[in-house]
Amino acid sequence: MQIDTLLQAVKDGKMDIQEAKELLARAPYEELGFAKLDSHRAVRTGFAEVVYCENKADDFLVEIFSRLFSDNGEVMGTRCSEKQYQLLKKRLPELTYDPISRIAKIEKPQKRVGLIAVCTAGTADIAVAEECAQTAEFFGQNVERFYDIGVSGIHRLLSKVDRLQKANCVVAVAGMEGALASVIGGLVANPVIAVPTSVGYGANFHGLSALLTMINSCSNGVATVNIDNGFGAGFLASQVNRLATRKE
Repeated sequence: MQIDTLLQAVKDGKMDIQEAKELLARAPYEELGFAKLDSHRAVRTGFAEVVYCENKADDFLVEIFSRLFSDNGEVMGTRCSEKQYQLLKKRLPELTYDPISRIAKIEKPQKRVGLIAVCTAGTADIAVAEECAQTAEFFGQNVERFYDIGVSGIHRLLSKVDRLQKANCVVAVAGMEGALASVIGGLVANPVIAVPTSVGYGANFHGLSALLTMINSCSNGVATVNIDNGFGAGFLASQVNRLATRKE
């Protein structure tokens, strides 16, 4: 059923709103041959599809970005290289790029809600943290950043506890041994999302030591995403914050 027909049926009282929502949620994807764009993901989940740029062929990437922008009026890509950004900007001049998080995006003006706290153990973890923070902001969440508050100088973290406790969700980004998430988990009432990073010396095993620390945390309320997965943490934090700010 075409969306115009569906909306007219709702307007005429021939279909109720819940039935229309269910039909929209089952709407087909957009077939591009090399990709199948989930153009109705926002209807089902509240968040539109995001592009993972790394390893995509240039022509495929440009077409996917262009179609998503056309469908949604905004678009975001993660793990985007400078070369890919320059290529995309030729088709989409409004596109902006942050070389730290490697996020390319065009955003709609929007009111942000709630509060997510994004923390890092060290400065070397900021690239992953920024991927997280900017993902959450793209999805309409307020984010406060607390960088370089790792446990090797725990007084830095303790000086921020009152502000962390006000957040609906706290994201702890850390490499080395990854202890930051456990410490924060013992200080706040709301969920903590732990993000292990590949920052560290040899026995860090490219983030494995931090991952194992975080998934073995003795603090309650700590959930762990994959190594360097700032996007996944930002998405999950957005869902938590959205639930916390939802008006019944």
